[in-house]
Amino acid sequence: MVTRLAAMLSLSIMFVFVKLAGEQGVHVTESLFYRQLTAMPLICFLIWRSSAGWPSIVSNKHRLHILRSLLGIFAMGLNFWAMTLLPLADATTISFTVPIFATLLAALILREKVGIQRWSAILLGFVGVLIVIQPGGSLIPAFGAAIALIGALVTACVTLVIRMLGRTEASIVTIFWFSIYTLPALAVCAFVYGGGHDAKTWGYLLGIGVFGALGQLGITQSLRYAPVSTIVPMDYTALIWATLFGIFIFGQYPGLSIWFGAPIIIGSGLFIAWREHVKASKLMVAKAERSA
Repeated sequence: MVTRLAAMLSLSIMFVFVKLAGEQGVHVTESLFYRQLTAMPLICFLIWRSSAGWPSIVSNKHRLHILRSLLGIFAMGLNFWAMTLLPLADATTISFTVPIFATLLAALILREKVGIQRWSAILLGFVGVLIVIQPGGSLIPAFGAAIALIGALVTACVTLVIRMLGRTEASIVTIFWFSIYTLPALAVCAFVYGGGHDAKTWGYLLGIGVFGALGQLGITQSLRYAPVSTIVPMDYTALIWATLFGIFIFGQYPGLSIWFGAPIIIGSGLFIAWREHVKASKLMVAKAERSA
């Protein structure tokens, strides 16, 4: 739980640097490039330290890895963009809709059975989104809210592909191929859209890379120490950091819609995570009984 909390703090700091870099005119693709580039040495180190070592990166699921990479970099780009368009607290709150979208997509695409309780949580979560966005009467920029919602939807698609890969691939292997497949294209984009920066802006780009890598490490390590159902609630502490950073660094105070809508979205996500845990526990018991 402590590792996951540290990861959320690191990612929140990364998004502060993303926003600061955006204010300096840095293109989103350039921020993405340095985010991925800085993470690569860390990924290689983790593979080298793993029990399986470098042979573990061999995969016969490259079509899925390519799909995950395309969706993943698109989602990351949208999420970075949303952070530059919206106050940190608003963008972070909308990002919490990922588990809601993921459950909906799992039911519609993977034909997973979703009971009335989770359908109710999905519906409640979207009510929370409507409260936050307030279509037609919100102070939140409509375009920024749309980018954040699309980013959450694409991120949910990524989680489904990762779940499919997770049946045979270790998480570090998936992360490795994500970086391998995205870095060349991002390097071209960074060359085209990037440019000379002052020392302060280069510091922002370094911060994106370093804290993005630390966040990725924390998320990966936390999954080794505790089950998903235990650590996922820690992810919502990102809203605390986003609110504090938004106030003290950018002078952006959350509106009343955030205070009313965020608890509903978070509650919906936590309930979905709890139901997923209950479902997984029942499946494990059923398998154990069959094997006995």
